[in-house]
Amino acid sequence: MGNILFISGVSLTIGLKSTMQFFMKRQNFKGTISFGAGFFFVVIGWPIMGMILEAYGFVVLFSGFWPTLAVFLQKIPILGWVFQQPFVRSLLCY
Repeated sequence: MGNILFISGVSLTIGLKSTMQFFMKRQNFKGTISFGAGFFFVVIGWPIMGMILEAYGFVVLFSGFWPTLAVFLQKIPILGWVFQQPFVRSLLCY
């Protein structure tokens, strides 16, 4: 159910055509295939293997957004101070 809602949410947010283009980009094939395979494994009854594959696919698919997310987190009033500390910055590699 969560996978269907995730795909639906992405489609509603950026549109169906942009969603298809995002998942079908050549550099996103590894993430798309692992996310799809993970979904398949969950459906056939192997939830642990499926969730691991889905998590890997999610990280690979959205790895280009991590720097944007880091900048956004730094601008949140209290939480931003934590993310601006040198120790945290070295852990997150940005």
